[in-house]
Amino acid sequence: MSPLAETAGLLADRTRAAFCQALLDGRAWTAGELARHAGVRPSTASEQLSRLIEGGLLSEERQGRHRYVRLAGPEAAVLIETLAAFAPDAASPRNLRQSVQLSAEARARTCYDHLAGQLGVALADAMISRSLVVDDSGLAVTPTGRTWLANALGYEPPASSRRPLVRSCLDWTERRPHLAGALGAALCATALERQWVRRVGSGRAVKVTPLGSQMLRELLGVKV
Repeated sequence: MSPLAETAGLLADRTRAAFCQALLDGRAWTAGELARHAGVRPSTASEQLSRLIEGGLLSEERQGRHRYVRLAGPEAAVLIETLAAFAPDAASPRNLRQSVQLSAEARARTCYDHLAGQLGVALADAMISRSLVVDDSGLAVTPTGRTWLANALGYEPPASSRRPLVRSCLDWTERRPHLAGALGAALCATALERQWVRRVGSGRAVKVTPLGSQMLRELLGVKV
């Protein structure tokens, strides 16, 4: 079996796919938490997590008796988010709580370590329209964009890094790209640290604060 087929096979199982989508929040989860999330027995969760770890999609950390797992890195997150964008539209929410959660995530959420949803796509559009990022033969940060990163976010790209400075990530709710890579991560981290956005509950959804609405309008012309 080819490596591509092996990776595709890992995500063909509903339980393993549910684990990977839950881990898009960027946190480390225990096997028990993921088992409850997917509605499977702990023994089943342990077996499926081992397969995902062996396949390179997840990494694990052990602290005492606890086993924590997280996505192996940003490349794994982009793969899962992109595949989700090609999936058929999800069924209607089963209850009010699920409806509220899905609506909040569609407006603004984290995708691993960058911003997604309507907010993430709006930020991508704004950075391209202001020539901070260009989309000629692939995304690239312009000299103006590098200056903006330093002045607005206090972020200086490292001289050498295996992670691209910017890359496109197809948004599964908007079906349009938002920004990933080091730039996307820096923007998300800054927004959280400066309280431009705050997390909603324990999921992936985030909400723009009044301060964030003001700053995003001033810095990028984004109206939230």
